[in-house]
Amino acid sequence: MRIRRIETTVSGDGTVTLKNMPFPPGEHVEVVVCAGDVKRRGNNAYPLRGKPIQYLDPFGGVADGDWEAAQ
Repeated sequence: MRIRRIETTVSGDGTVTLKNMPFPPGEHVEVVVCAGDVKRRGNNAYPLRGKPIQYLDPFGGVADGDWEAAQ
């Protein structure tokens, strides 16, 4: 499946025109129309991106007490 994302604006008469499509004439395509605010909501896919990272004990063991062999 080839996907092409194109952003455009609805004209005054309520129509949308797509030009220079990268598909051959006569090829069957599916058109999905979403409002612009959908894109802004989708930016939260990675909510921790760009947040600072703090290591409390970077060289300490993890779950040392959970191992049966350590007891």
